[in-house]
Amino acid sequence: MSTPDAITSAQLSRLIGTPDAPVIVDVRIDQDVAADTRTIPGSVRRDFRKVRDWAGEFASRPVVVTCQRGRKLSQGIAAWLRHTGTKAETLDGGHEAWVAAKGLLVSPDHVPPRDAQGRTLWVTRARPKIDRIACPWLIRRFVDPAAVFLFVTPPEVLDVADRFGATPFDIENTFWSHRGERCTFDVMLEEFALKSDALSRLATIVRAADTDRLDIAPQSAGLLAASLGLSRMYRDDLAQLEASMGLYDAFYRWSRDAVGESHNWPTPSSGAAA
Repeated sequence: MSTPDAITSAQLSRLIGTPDAPVIVDVRIDQDVAADTRTIPGSVRRDFRKVRDWAGEFASRPVVVTCQRGRKLSQGIAAWLRHTGTKAETLDGGHEAWVAAKGLLVSPDHVPPRDAQGRTLWVTRARPKIDRIACPWLIRRFVDPAAVFLFVTPPEVLDVADRFGATPFDIENTFWSHRGERCTFDVMLEEFALKSDALSRLATIVRAADTDRLDIAPQSAGLLAASLGLSRMYRDDLAQLEASMGLYDAFYRWSRDAVGESHNWPTPSSGAAA
């Protein structure tokens, strides 16, 4: 039965991948996770038995709690979080309802190990332009909102990865790199099993801008120009990444919601002759 503090799969799906997405806390028991290891994009897993220890982590952001069927575990955890002052809802019907609604799911097979704070750690070449911004955007919006990114000089990427336990990306001869005509963003979509029309459309724009094939997507010229402009505006790579998140948010929302919309100027007046 739905509760007043529940959100439906359709409602949550509209939020995922956007800056307004809530923290999704997965409290499924081990047996349920073993039966389906896939996760809702951006979710973090927590042990319901230790809620007193971790509840304070999410005090500043809205939370959606999900268990297998949206019953006792998620409702109990959400009630506890609300008791601590957190705005918490449950996912109506839980993981099973999300799967039935064909919601996006992340395959965990290639998600890197997390550090003591539960974050994935990534490293790539400094001075990013396209792929090295698009991939962090994808990771933070769909895989790990708390992901940490290190930008270092190209010769040091692999050594930094080794010394600091980071996962290298967008560098030759690594798992997360270009494959044939596909860029690293394409590879991440494939390996994380993130399949949607909007992400596929965005991937074409990213690939075209990243590989200088602007003819395959007219929007790619705009992405390239904006990305080069941002790289000139910011000397600090992390500042550039933060400033660029909104750019990719906009391209994603266009890819999801506005493909069929055009803009004409001037707008014809209602009394204009045909």
